[in-house]
This record gives sequence, C-alpha cells and structure tokens, in this order.
Amino acid sequence: MLGLGAVAAGLVGTVGADPAAADTGPRTDLTLTVLHTNDDESQLLGVGVDGDTDGDGTIEPDETRAYGGAARYTTLWQQLRRQAETGRPAQGGKRAVVSISGGDNYLAGPEFSASIERGVPFYDALALSRLGLDASAIGNHEFDFGPDVFADFVTSVRSTAGSGGSFPFVSANLDVSGEPALAKYAGQGVIRATTVVGDRGERIGVIGLTTPELPTISSPRNVRVRTELARIANAEASALTRQGVDKIILVSHLQDIDNELALVPQLRNVDVVLGAGGGEILADRGDRLIPGDRAERGYPLWATDADGRQVPVATTTGNYKYVGQLVLRFDRAGRLLGADDERSRPVRVAGVGADAVAKDAWTRANVEAPVASHLASLRETVVADSEVPLNGVRADVRSKETNLGDLVADSLVWAGKQKAAEYGVPAPVVGIQNGGGLRNDAVIPAGPVTALDTYDVAPFANFVAVVPDVPRATLRQLLERGVAAAPSAAGAFIQVSGLSFSYDVSRRAQVVNESTGEILTPGERVRDVVLDDGTVLVRDGQVVDGAPVPVATNDFSARGGDAYPLKGLDFTPVGTTYQGALRGYLEEGLSGKVRAADYPVGGEGRITATS
Repeated sequence: MLGLGAVAAGLVGTVGADPAAADTGPRTDLTLTVLHTNDDESQLLGVGVDGDTDGDGTIEPDETRAYGGAARYTTLWQQLRRQAETGRPAQGGKRAVVSISGGDNYLAGPEFSASIERGVPFYDALALSRLGLDASAIGNHEFDFGPDVFADFVTSVRSTAGSGGSFPFVSANLDVSGEPALAKYAGQGVIRATTVVGDRGERIGVIGLTTPELPTISSPRNVRVRTELARIANAEASALTRQGVDKIILVSHLQDIDNELALVPQLRNVDVVLGAGGGEILADRGDRLIPGDRAERGYPLWATDADGRQVPVATTTGNYKYVGQLVLRFDRAGRLLGADDERSRPVRVAGVGADAVAKDAWTRANVEAPVASHLASLRETVVADSEVPLNGVRADVRSKETNLGDLVADSLVWAGKQKAAEYGVPAPVVGIQNGGGLRNDAVIPAGPVTALDTYDVAPFANFVAVVPDVPRATLRQLLERGVAAAPSAAGAFIQVSGLSFSYDVSRRAQVVNESTGEILTPGERVRDVVLDDGTVLVRDGQVVDGAPVPVATNDFSARGGDAYPLKGLDFTPVGTTYQGALRGYLEEGLSGKVRAADYPVGGEGRITATS
C-alpha cells in the first residue's frame, strides 16, 4: 500500500457528481448529518473584514471582527445540530447526527498564548468542548509545542464536562507510546485509532489519520508516525465492519484535500472522508461566503473508491469561519445513496447581515472575554527595556543588517541551545533569520519593548528548528541566497548570528529555480565567512574544508522556504515559536535589557557589503 508520498506524487481520485442525482433505487432508511470543523487554529475572537460589512455607511467597532469567532460558532453549530435532530428528513426515514473536528485545534499566536499563560484548561479546549464533539482527529499543530502541551490540551478537554463534554482523539497511524503523558491517555482510550458514535440506535465508525509529514513540520518528539495510510485505514474499516458498523467516516489531516482525493481510490468500506490541513474553500453556487472568500471547488467533492463506489470528500477553510454540514442518505443495508444537495454546504458564521447569529453567552464569558483581555494585557506587558531603537523597517531588514535582525537571529541560537538536550540535537552555533519573517515594518523606539511587540515582529506560526549538520559549502550557498538580490530588498535577505561575512555585489549572484529551490548557478558574492570563535569557513571566496555547522533557523527556512538550500537536510523543530524565542531571549537571555553596546544602530558589523 502507498503512503502520502505516493499520494502526493500524483495518484488522482475520480472526482464525479453526487450519485444521488440519478438515484431512484433503494429507499432512504437513515439521513445522517455530519457537522464538521477543522483547522480552527485559535482564531477564537473572529476574523476581520475590511470595510462596512453591514452596508450602513459606517464602520462600527464590532465590524473589525464581524465573522467567525468561537462564541458565534457555538451558537450556529448548536442551531444546526438541533435542526438536524428535530427536522423531518427530506427523504423520510430515521435521523442521526455526528460532530467531528479534523484537528489543528490550536495554533501558536497571541490568542493561544492566553492558554499557555493560564494553563489547564486551555481556552481552545473549552471552546471545542462546548460544541459537543463526538471525535477529533489529531493534526500537526497539536505537536507544535511538543507532546506535553498536546497532553495538556487533552487534559483540558477531559476536564470540561461542564461546558459541553469531552471527546476522544483519533489517529490510526500514530504511536504515542514513547511519550508518557500521551501514552496514559492512549491506555485510557482517550487517544485511539477509531471510535464508534452511537446516535438514535445507529452506530457510526470514525477512523483518524495524521499526516506522515508530521516529524518535519511539527515537534512530535518520540511519537512514531506510520505512513501506509491506505493499508491502515482499510484494516481499521474492516475491523469496524466485522463489528457490525456499516457507516464509516474517515477524518484525515493530510494537509491538502487533493491528498484525500488521491487516497480514496485505495480505500474500501469507507463511506465519507473529511479532510483537514489544507484550508480549501469548498462551496457551491448560491452558498453564502464571508466577504473576500472565493470557492475553489464544489461541496462536497466526490471520488471513486477501490470497489467503484462514490465517496463524498469534504473540508472547511478553518478559523471558525464555516460550519461544514454534510447531509447523507443511507439505505437499510448501510449503503450510501447520496447527499442532500440543498442542505449539504458550508454555513458561514456571520455577526452581521440576515444570517447573523448571536454569540453563545457561555463561550463569550469563558473564552472570548478572557482571551480579549489577555491580548489587551500583551500591549501593556513590558518584556525588556532597550537602550537603543530597534530597526525592523521592511526595506532595511530585507537588504542589510539591522540591530533587530541581529537580535532575532541571536534569539534563535539561544532557544536552540536551551532546547538542544530535550530534543537530542547539538547546540547550534549559527543562527539564520530570513528578513521576510520580520514583519513589524517599524522602528521600536528606545525604551519599553512589550510582549505584543514580539508578536508584531514575529507573527507567523514558525517554530525554531535546528539543522544539525549543514555542510560548509551549503552554508556558503545559504548566505549566497541571502544576498543574491542585493542591493535590492528581498524577503530572502539573511540576518545572522554566530558568524560574520562579507560579500561583493559586483560578483556573480546565485540563481535558483524558485519553484524547486534547485541552485542553477552557484553564487560567488560571499568572500569571507568567520564564526564568532574565529573558525574560518570561507576565505577569499573559497570554502575551507572542515566539519559541518549546526544551525538554528525557523522551520519555514529549514524546509527550503525562500529557496534556501536547506531542503533535504534533516532538521528538528524544538517546540518553541520564533516569537517565543524572541520573548524568551529578551526576558531571560538578556535579563530584560537590550544594551546599545551589543545591538548598536545599524548592527555590529556581522554583514559587510563591498564592491
């Protein structure tokens, strides 16, 4: 059987039409409503839409977060569930409802930092439990802070009975036995391969899968990931079928809906596939979308399985923006007859307009209010005092050394050293930060540096990663990539720690294939590279033979982002974001003091341009 690598390489499912369109055969015995969400990623307060969303000619304060949000989402979810439970099925027969999350239930950022600061129970867990989920898949972001924080999230869910109830986490291809905090929950059946949901006499099986890319895009540590996805799913579906379960849902977090579509032709006994991780917007003509959103394909998609059956495949774009509502019809033998096209759709979560929903009072009080208060406190929380203005102006960090660039690069090395023993990697000696990842586009004045400043500088959910063995020739071409566009500004411009280098803009610049990262023409601009301990890596344009260098960077760059020539090298995310590294370095590494002697205006000469 083939894993995700082969799926992504080009296996294509047959995407067809709803088989119900021509169905005149068996009578509908069961109408099953599948409410689904995925990739909500801590967007608890809602999403903004530019402009006057209600058309009254005035932009009110609440219109800055006019859609989404956990409190509105809860209200809509519960309304749709009640309608499915009490409404008369269009085709007759019985009713049942299943509620599922596809994972990525939280994400690094200022909103999730409220949970990290508070501790168990996490606000994201409170919000999801309020939905009354039957199961959640396990996504990649669950491990971004390491297995122990995921275990805290599971603990949070288990402690939220008062808000709506706990639910199991399903993934058939993860082995968590190497992580004691998670192994405990696996032993209790809270983390499991499958679950069976009972509703109104019906038994619906749910199988979970997690992306095989997990070790390279998150920090699972000792969690083992099996990659034979079709074989695993089929084995679990077969086992459920032998137990008399004749309706089976696969919820798979594979990062791209095309991976789910490509998996379906290898599957047997799976009736429905819910994808996650890709953020695609699936909708049909007439479905109401949030302003600015555009449908990429229809809802649901259909693919043909190994036995020639049509299988619906659905997902939502995440961020608490839409409730996925997939309404399916089954006959008495458990065979899928088709979907209810009128009711199967993404339902937008609106705070304005004719379809606006009010906020759930419990979620508003217990989730949104404290998280909003936390964000306000970030603006008031001073993490360091700087003797010098810190330059993060976009054109500068993308074209030359700045003291803020130095500071962030230093923080990556500091964080890598702090986490090296825990994650079994060598302590890095060099730090690399792409200028495009520094986003405040301003000079932070001398004086207080706040916690919110660190999020403004480093807003992405990128994690510190250690690349343990960077050959010297690769490191040289990495620096070449950083200065290839000089003197023009570019996001790939490189801010460094642990070394100094000079480059000559009159010499040949590196040329790469932007889509693959392949170096088409090696650069010759970098002339000299010296580590802080005096070790010479490049002298007069020639690489000096020697041991590889352990490098700390962000996981975007470690995966070859900005066409950095690191793609293919082993690296390990070490469970802290680059924002967390910056804040930690300011508070602990520098003891709350940024000194002008260490970070002078213009930088300390780590990067020198010559001509």
